[in-house]
Amino acid sequence: MSTTFNDFDAISDAVDRVNILKASTIVWDSKSEFDKGVDKTRFRQYSDACDRVKGFYQEQHEKQTVQYNIEARENLKNTVRARMGVWEALELLNTLVDESDPDIDLSQIDHLLQTAESIRRDGKPEWMQVTGLVHDLGKLLFLFGSEGQWDVVGDTFVVGCRFSDRIIYPETFKANSDASHPVYSTEYGMYQPHCGLDNVMLSWGHDEYLYNVFKDQSSLPKEGLAMIRYHSFYPWHREGAYCHLTNEEDETSLAAVQAFNPYDLYSKSDTPIDVEAVKPYYQGLIAKFFPPILNW
Repeated sequence: MSTTFNDFDAISDAVDRVNILKASTIVWDSKSEFDKGVDKTRFRQYSDACDRVKGFYQEQHEKQTVQYNIEARENLKNTVRARMGVWEALELLNTLVDESDPDIDLSQIDHLLQTAESIRRDGKPEWMQVTGLVHDLGKLLFLFGSEGQWDVVGDTFVVGCRFSDRIIYPETFKANSDASHPVYSTEYGMYQPHCGLDNVMLSWGHDEYLYNVFKDQSSLPKEGLAMIRYHSFYPWHREGAYCHLTNEEDETSLAAVQAFNPYDLYSKSDTPIDVEAVKPYYQGLIAKFFPPILNW
């Protein structure tokens, strides 16, 4: 069968599309460059953390029970806390300092801009830049009537099965009633082997909340949504815990959050970014991926 010029043209176009897809894949998960020369040993030093940080985790580990998490999710289904745009949400969040963070005391908009700008500096795609900008917006929960920072911030972990010893300050889970529960204290708890993270309950906080806000109100790709949902899940993406619960589909999410983590963690600096100088650029990105007004 003969091949026409149009056939070659179609094949060439298809190859071009494949190459573009390959290039985009390499870009988002390629190794970070901005953090070369950064002293990474100074981050997440919880053994030397102040009493504020230690007290926070003591409270979080005591109160994050299965029962509380069920109630929090029911509340999410039945409540619209606010209606506003993404930049308005950023400005509202700027009144909060995260009590669980041992690395920095700057306001939230400073951290979010530092994250986004480091991603931008490394030439990562726009969707990843805007993910960096918004990834902590779930901390608005603290301003929406949460019970305290313990159900908003901090490292996340699985509830409903034995608490992993790879979580920060694991000894403090002794005060959690689930630690002695006949089911929740076992290895698999209320789950099945390799059921996948979509079928387990992570401790309630800003990650899970924001994922639920954005999954139906943004055009972020699944990798961006995974970066948001799991960026505080350090026991999994950094320490390798919970492999007995994950499945093959979680590998994509793991790659995404591990690609994102250096920008979230190592971009932290005591030097703030000029908000007004970068505001027009990020407002343009927000308009590409989010509606003008969202339900929060």
